[in-house]
Amino acid sequence: MISDQLAQDLALAGVRWDPKPGDQFRISAEALSEDVFTLSHMVIEPRTYDTGTVLHFNGTTEWALDSIAQDDTLWLPREDQLREMLGGTFRSLERDGEVYVVTTDGPDGRATYRAAVVEDAYAGALLALVHHAVDA
Repeated sequence: MISDQLAQDLALAGVRWDPKPGDQFRISAEALSEDVFTLSHMVIEPRTYDTGTVLHFNGTTEWALDSIAQDDTLWLPREDQLREMLGGTFRSLERDGEVYVVTTDGPDGRATYRAAVVEDAYAGALLALVHHAVDA
């Protein structure tokens, strides 16, 4: 699972989340910040209004949370989602001992991003691509 810090960095860099079933997130409130939630039609579903997207908790009799604004959550993108966002720049994923290595062909040529967690390697590559697009 992607680190919270890299997930926050992606959000701050402008990577947007369109909530869909199977997506995972944390709630920013301190009391719930360690729990990971998964969107599901049966349990937690996104509802979009003119004022924004709300994540609605269905049948949550155990606790007093009916819904939460998407802005109060931290999306934890999966490996496949990160790879998809890299698009045509993605070249390869390899394992080098204890680390994963993601290779991309970006605007500045070929680059590699290394991390002990595969999602973090992908996130590093995506952050570099987003920052380059913003700086261009």
